[in-house]
Amino acid sequence: MSDPTKRADEVDSDVAARVRDSFARQGLMAHLGAELAELSSGRVVIRLPYRDELTQQDGFFHAGASSAIADSAGGYAGLTVFPAGSSVLTVEYKINLVAPARGEHLEAVGSVIRSGRTLTVCQLEVFAVAGSERTLVAVGQQTLFCLPAKS
Repeated sequence: MSDPTKRADEVDSDVAARVRDSFARQGLMAHLGAELAELSSGRVVIRLPYRDELTQQDGFFHAGASSAIADSAGGYAGLTVFPAGSSVLTVEYKINLVAPARGEHLEAVGSVIRSGRTLTVCQLEVFAVAGSERTLVAVGQQTLFCLPAKS
């Protein structure tokens, strides 16, 4: 019987723990200073605070930083809908940079478009946030591979 108090997009505690544990093991996300900001079924937000070390020569966030958090946000969005015990690998992703990334932090939003048994497709968006202003700075699409649970 389903829990009537649970929202449709809410993940159960086992899924949330699996995603948070996996994110904590990501050396690149730790190195960049990224944090898992939001987690729901088929959707993850990763936040990256501004630091000089994350910029390119003109002071904008570097495209590599934007792309890295977009890839991880999509991957973890996919993991929220994968079977227990499985893990995720990115097969491919494409990012279009649509505006300079300047702000107090970046927010990458990964959303599952379609999840299959083996391949899952996600939408990726990255926003630069300055005060109450959010500017879309990158959009993309990603294909993920669901690695089956180890026996």
